[in-house]
Order: sequence, then C-alpha cells, then structure tokens
Amino acid sequence: ENKLRCGLIAGAVLGAVVAILGGILIPVGNIVIEGTVEKEAVIESGTTAYDNWVSTGANVYRQLWIFDLKNPIEVLQYGARPVVVEKGPYTYRIRYLPKENITFNPNNTVSFLLPQGAIFEPSMSVGSEEDNVTSLNLAVAGAYSLVPPLLHFVLENRIKASNSSLFQRRTVKELLWGYTDPLLNGTIGVFSPYNGTYDGYYNVYNGKDDISKVGIIDRWYRTPFSLDNIYKTSSALNNVFLPFSSDASSFPPFVDKKKPLYFFSSDICRSVSAGYEKKLNLKGIEVYHYTLQPSTLASPTVNPDNQCFCRDMKTTKNCTLAGVLDISSCQDGRPIYISLPHFLHGSPSLQDQVVGLNPNEEHHNTFLDVEPTTGFTLRFAKRIQVNMMYGPSKVITVLQKVKDYTIFPLVWLNETATLDDETADMFKRELTSRIQMLDIIQKTLLGVGVSVFCLCLISYFVVWRGEGKLA
Repeated sequence: ENKLRCGLIAGAVLGAVVAILGGILIPVGNIVIEGTVEKEAVIESGTTAYDNWVSTGANVYRQLWIFDLKNPIEVLQYGARPVVVEKGPYTYRIRYLPKENITFNPNNTVSFLLPQGAIFEPSMSVGSEEDNVTSLNLAVAGAYSLVPPLLHFVLENRIKASNSSLFQRRTVKELLWGYTDPLLNGTIGVFSPYNGTYDGYYNVYNGKDDISKVGIIDRWYRTPFSLDNIYKTSSALNNVFLPFSSDASSFPPFVDKKKPLYFFSSDICRSVSAGYEKKLNLKGIEVYHYTLQPSTLASPTVNPDNQCFCRDMKTTKNCTLAGVLDISSCQDGRPIYISLPHFLHGSPSLQDQVVGLNPNEEHHNTFLDVEPTTGFTLRFAKRIQVNMMYGPSKVITVLQKVKDYTIFPLVWLNETATLDDETADMFKRELTSRIQMLDIIQKTLLGVGVSVFCLCLISYFVVWRGEGKLA
C-alpha cells in the first residue's frame, strides 16, 4: 500500500510537471513564433516577405465597368437627366511586373519604382476592347472646368471648329487608354498614359530596426514633384499619410483588430483607413475582414481631413457634398472626381442627377482580408469610380440646356486579387500548421498533465481514507 501511495504521489508530481511544461510552452512558443515571423517579415533579401514584396505572387486584375449613356440627344436638347447602363466587366491583368530601382538606404528604408502595365483578358471580359460606348467627351468636360467663364467664348469657337459635342462614341480601348482628340489635338483617355509608366518613387521602412514599421510608407512622390508640391496650397493635408500607412499589400505583423488599418492609394494621393468587421475562413486560413470606413468620403463638414479635396464651391454645394473627392491636384490639374462605385455612401443628390445607379455595399465597397499573425493581405478588392463634371453655360452651345452641375460617372473599377490554392497550401504548411501544431502540443501537455495530477491526487486521497477506515 505504501508503494501504491508513493506511486500515486509520483504520478501527481509527474502530472504537475507535464502541466507546468505545457504552461511554460505557451509563452515560450509565442516567443518562438514571434521571433520567426519578425525575422521573415523584414524586407531584405532572403526573407519570405522580400520574395513576395518584389513581385506579386497572386494575379492582380483590374475589372472595369463603363457607364454607357442611353439618351445623349435628350440631355443636349432638353436638359434631361443622363440615363446610364453599366457595361462590363472588361478585365485587365496588372501589377505583373516586379518592382524596379530597388535601393536599400542606411536609415532602414528601401525605395523603389512600381512599373505599370495592363494586359487585356478576353476570357474574363464581357466583350472586346473594340466594343463601342457612349460617354462624356473628356476634352469638352475638362476644358469646361479649366477654362474661366470669361473665356468660354473661345472654348465655344474651338468646340465648333473641331466638331465636338458634350458626348462621344468611342471604343472601350480608346476611352480607357487614349485616343487623339480633335479639340485638344492630343491624346486623352481615362487612364492615359498607363502602359510603360511608373507609380512612385516609394520609400518604405524595411522593419529591420522596428518590425512594427515594416512596409510603412515613409515617402511617396512623382517625379518631378512630391506630395508637398501637390498640396502646397493646403494646410489641411498635413495628414496625407495617416499613421502607419502601407500600400495595402501587407501590414506590420500581429495585427490588432481593435485598431483601424491605414493604407495609401496613389490614385487619390492620400491614405485611407479600413475598420475590422469580422473573421473569415479563406481556404483554411483565418483572416480579418476589413472594410473602408464611411468617413473616408464624407463631406468636409463631417470629416475635416477632406477639406483639401473640396475646390469648387458650386459643384460641391459649399463643401457639403459627401461621397466624392476632387483630386485634380493629384492628377496634374485634370478635373477628376473620385467616388465609390455608383456613388455608394454619397449624398442623395449624386444619385438623383444620373438615372441607372444602384449602389450596393457588398459589390461596391473596398475590403481587405488580412492574416493577423504575419500581416499579409491574402485577398483584397479596391473599388473606385472615376467621374467628371459638366454644368450650365450661356455661351457654350452644347451646355445651354444643362440645368445644374452634374458629376457624371465614367467608369468604375474593381482591382482585386486572392491567393491561389498552391500559395494557400504553402502558407498553411509553413506557418499556420506549425502554429496549430504548437498550440495542440501546448494544450495536450497542459490537459494531460492536469488530468494525471488530479487523477493521482484524488486516488491518493481515496487510498488514504480507505486506510484510515481500516485502521
């Protein structure tokens, strides 16, 4: 019986040791995981992050829906509201070129250029690039915004001499990527020029001295001018880079879902924020689902950070218009307004001006799915609408029947990518499965140890009480 009691005590001690070992493994395991992730997340040659950073592993596509105008004559002759039908998607593969001019700097930053190119994907498109659409005349609308009213008579003569009108019939390829315009005697297009151009320079932190800053943008500028020059007249743009803004392809590791994620978009020359919404399972990997916060495109009266994107008091109704940003300062003076597709989160007047818009949160909002341990974005959809403005004029014939300033939707895009099955399997094998295995070992040791300890301890007291009764 003494042997039995000794054995039970030894078993309880062993169980306690196993449980303590399991408990110790939890912080030790976390330290090991954090150390591994921090090492591999640094942007330097030889790390996992660097390989994915230099060249995007997943295919990135830009899907485009063009707003086809159905009643151009009624708008011109009677001042009717434009009736549009979206036509698309027309899909292009983008971001397939690796970063160029990569330079590592002494202050733990790395600078680079992002080459731009677009390859049409017929199998993922609704039709050919040669499809015809009726849309706003980019040159006429642009000139109306840029030419002072006192000189509209000059613009009227040029419009007549070039046989231009407020609307035009163009192929998809022409409208998107450029055509020779008779009014300007030059090339113009919604995204022209694009192929063969560069986004940047970018200068980002490599995370070597502080992993919480990895991928965060230190500076972005377009040769030959920088953001300071773009917005030199606006003191409100001190916050063009909100705290810890990345390019959205990745964020610093160990993401805290209680805090918003900030990312920079060169399309609008500013940072925006996304808030945590829910957890999702993406091909067996748990991700945090973030969506664009409604305040991003709020009117300056609600979000003062947007004050610098309000430049025309008449068009924006004294800066009370929500849902659009005037980014002409970011677009070399071109009068472009950016919004979410179908004016999602916009003022009702935006949707009232144009017939045929149907904003939908699921289809038109921007989202990011981020793996929280590494900070890698595994799926995203950046959705933006490009608009231009036209309004009434007593001098310009094609605008004499127009009743009010109208922000006209040209095209909306969905720039999207998701990790493929092969990458998902690799990700799970290299990271997720190891974390899960360590978690299972920790919990198993803790559970078995506690169980053995309790069982031996209970058995010991049962034996001890039994001996007492016999005595």
